[in-house]
Amino acid sequence: MTRFFTVTSVLALGFATTAVAADAPSKADVLNTYANIAEAKYDDSLIAAKSLQAAVNALISDPSDATLNAARAAWVAARVPYQQTEVYRFGNAIVDDWEGKVNAWPLDEGLIDYVDASYGGPTGENEFAALNVIANPTFELSGKTIDASTITPELLGETLHEADGIEANVATGYHAIEFLLWGQDLNGHGAGAGNRPYTDFVQGDDCTGGNCDRRAQYLSAATDLLVSDLEWMADQWKQGGAARAELNANESAGVSAILTGMGSLSYGEQAGERMRLGLMLNDPEEEHDCFSDNTHNSHYYDGLGIENVYLGHYTRTDGTPVGGASLSDLVIATDPSLDAEMKAKLANTMRALGQIKSTAEAGFAYDQMLERGNEGGEALIMGGVNGLVDQTKTIERIVTALELDQIEFEGSDSLDNPNAVFH
Repeated sequence: MTRFFTVTSVLALGFATTAVAADAPSKADVLNTYANIAEAKYDDSLIAAKSLQAAVNALISDPSDATLNAARAAWVAARVPYQQTEVYRFGNAIVDDWEGKVNAWPLDEGLIDYVDASYGGPTGENEFAALNVIANPTFELSGKTIDASTITPELLGETLHEADGIEANVATGYHAIEFLLWGQDLNGHGAGAGNRPYTDFVQGDDCTGGNCDRRAQYLSAATDLLVSDLEWMADQWKQGGAARAELNANESAGVSAILTGMGSLSYGEQAGERMRLGLMLNDPEEEHDCFSDNTHNSHYYDGLGIENVYLGHYTRTDGTPVGGASLSDLVIATDPSLDAEMKAKLANTMRALGQIKSTAEAGFAYDQMLERGNEGGEALIMGGVNGLVDQTKTIERIVTALELDQIEFEGSDSLDNPNAVFH
């Protein structure tokens, strides 16, 4: 669903018109900062993915509680920079066309590996929901026999991912890796995440879950593919890269792309599909990082990504600052009070998301917050939802104040048509 916002007169809305044009940064400088931050974020994501790759290789070489926990910790760390890149979606086609390879969710995990009996089997919507490719070296897909005797990145990315055109057939990316490291979270609204044993990767007679050799193959292939996909995207944002070229082809359209990403992630994607929808359904399966119980971090760093793009400042994982002329500077030159409003709303959202994060880290996990009748959990989640929706209203006003063309933000039935959620 898409929400449309049409530009109207700045004077009609009563915005201040005391801007001093000489104080405004050039749009080119703002776009350059935005691209530099993207380059840094994707490079940090790549570095973190390579650390995850090393940890996965160590787990496969010597399965133990220690190596499994180290791989899990590396996965959680890898999410920190990556989630801050999600603000580059929606406004940049090159990112949107690619993103499903690395962060698609939710997934029918039975496609990949064994699942609990309560999971069920194939459905009318997805006959591959319980395929379990790890246990099946051959299978039929679209009338063809697929040789999966060796699990490779090519098999996952080119054949299995979104098999038969079904989005729930997620075979690659962070969440496929997450499932292989944690397994299903069978606790419902109770405490605890997935609890896959390290023996699921032990070769020989001590293997649990069956097919430990193929499980290790799958985990290795999925992690290698994640690294190569992030290498490709990091290259697109370097000087001379395709993403930079597309961004700079039209400066006004480039500024619109920044705001489109901010508004769409704030409203339809995060406030709606990732937060409000799960709360309406009281469904822990609607968690973004549902196997690891890391959803509080994913929400927090999505919000932080929106903020640092607006402010034109990002701190790299190694502590190096990246910044420059910002969208905030552009708004200040047009309407300082509007900029102050945007900053205040971003800060309010980050406080709300920070409360979710700190509460989860203290032991009250996000899937527990989703439980029906849990007023404290609902208040925490709705604090984040309301902050994100409220900041989107100011993003709309910024579009108008900067006299940009019509802009499209992603919507969500959970916010725009709640009754439709239950039909």
